Amino acid sequence: MLLKHYKKHFFNSLKDIQDEQEIESFFFILTEYLHHLTRVEVALQPNFVLSDTEIEKWNSMLVQLQQDKPIQYITGEAWFYGLRFEVNENTLIPRPETEELVAWILNSPITQNPSPITILDIGTGTGCIPIALKANLSQANVSAIDVSEKALEVAKRNAESNKVEINFIQANILDVEDLLILSSPITHHRLPYNIIVSNPPYVRNIEKLETKKNVLDYEPHLALFVEDTDALLFYRKIAQLAFKSLLPNGLLFFEINQYLGKETVELLQNLGFKNCELKKDIYGNDRMIQCSV
Repeated sequence: MLLKHYKKHFFNSLKDIQDEQEIESFFFILTEYLHHLTRVEVALQPNFVLSDTEIEKWNSMLVQLQQDKPIQYITGEAWFYGLRFEVNENTLIPRPETEELVAWILNSPITQNPSPITILDIGTGTGCIPIALKANLSQANVSAIDVSEKALEVAKRNAESNKVEINFIQANILDVEDLLILSSPITHHRLPYNIIVSNPPYVRNIEKLETKKNVLDYEPHLALFVEDTDALLFYRKIAQLAFKSLLPNGLLFFEINQYLGKETVELLQNLGFKNCELKKDIYGNDRMIQCSV
């Protein structure tokens, strides 16, 4: 079968589930994944023939897409800040909004300083935030923690494949009493941090109804959801620890629940943080906060 003929079957099989733009995106992600062909190369090879084995692979992935499985879990990879990351059911899929958070950090005055700086990421998942930061800040000493051992296994492989050195620690941030004990063993010192960043769980249970099925059914709930009665639990704990662990003028960055921007800023201000700035993402939603000690 010609690839162009399979493309028609692919679109017809998904047209009742996804919009045309999304289906087209899936198709070209898979042509690159399965055949190492870019969109342009597909156009230049209209008579590209699929073998029976290749058709079986396409059909298997098509069935998973019909079940609303995220394509990143199907291919086992996602791209973030120009870097390839392994993903699986133990990790959240890196998102464009989080790339904006990384860009904000990289454009901060602290990261423009040529002197070595110390960064901690809390709730690292795939390791996308610390790995992207380290890849762009070679002088930085970067640590990251996560409660999930399986997520950390993925993050460690991602650090290795992207050729960066990160100090990964398994810990439940709600049980941590002192962030300084998490300083990198590379330095053998209890160093305070220049930057602490976190994208913690922030989706309330009441918001599950508006959460897409592919997220609700496949991504790890441990990294997504918080109880409605204390939706800012992780922000409060992390901020309390960060206030004692950041250097003077050190920065705390959060990705946040779009509906709780004002409440999160008030929480941080009440804990003593200053210069709190709430920033919208590319979709116009309140999505990230920067503040200093």
